[in-house]
Amino acid sequence: MITAKFGPAGNCDAFYASGRKATLQAPEWLREIDLDAYEFQAGNGLRVSDATLSAIGEQAKKHGIAMSLHTPYFISLSGVDPEKRLKSITYIKDSLHAASLLGADIIVIHTGSAAKISREEALSLAADTLYKTLEEIGDQPIKLGLETMGKVNQLGTLEEVIALCKIDPIFCPVVDWGHLNARAVGGQFPDADAYRRVFYAIGESLGDSYTQNLHCHFSKIQYTDKGEKCHLTFEDTVYGPHFEPLAEVIARDGLSPRIICESAGTQADDALFMKNTLKNLI
Repeated sequence: MITAKFGPAGNCDAFYASGRKATLQAPEWLREIDLDAYEFQAGNGLRVSDATLSAIGEQAKKHGIAMSLHTPYFISLSGVDPEKRLKSITYIKDSLHAASLLGADIIVIHTGSAAKISREEALSLAADTLYKTLEEIGDQPIKLGLETMGKVNQLGTLEEVIALCKIDPIFCPVVDWGHLNARAVGGQFPDADAYRRVFYAIGESLGDSYTQNLHCHFSKIQYTDKGEKCHLTFEDTVYGPHFEPLAEVIARDGLSPRIICESAGTQADDALFMKNTLKNLI
């Protein structure tokens, strides 16, 4: 039995080719093709009414689709401008409101930049922003996921994300396997053991519950010596990473991750490939 969930980030080419036009139709379509997760994309800002978000949430519940939300890209936890960092907290609060309407249990947040300041200063600023965020949001059930990033000059190595997640249990790591792979010269995940080391690091620092139900992103990503360049599809045979070794870890260790595919236009197709790959192993 597969307990992991798979789905796309936003709407892919196949969704529109099916004749659908609106995200409101996505949950039913995903159930038809045997996927069970969806990440709502608000990277360019939340431009959807509360009524529409609620309607999408109702459809997701009806069709058994696990929902998450990706927050705006312009959030900057480590920004040196205090005003911009405070504005980021407002965007996070708005994202939590949208997530509650969608029935999402996690929002995904980019951790920030370390391009013009030291990594230590960037980490300190990000931590300060998260402490201030806690003061603003109070107790609520939606997790704040901090994403590992793909560019070398971005805050968001696995170690940095883990350090920020130690601030409070409401924060949890969102492992983007393609991002981590893009940060490493020549790639980072040649085999199952390389994937397993990530789960081990998270479990050692934060606890086994974080590894058991990890929220993940997966796509093949072209990279340079500066890290991430662009997202690819699973047809790529050059850059990776490959999913099969990760599937081996999930199957052998009995893990239940939610894996959101961010391929370039083939998100649902590649998510279904991952689900079927895991199904064949189990």
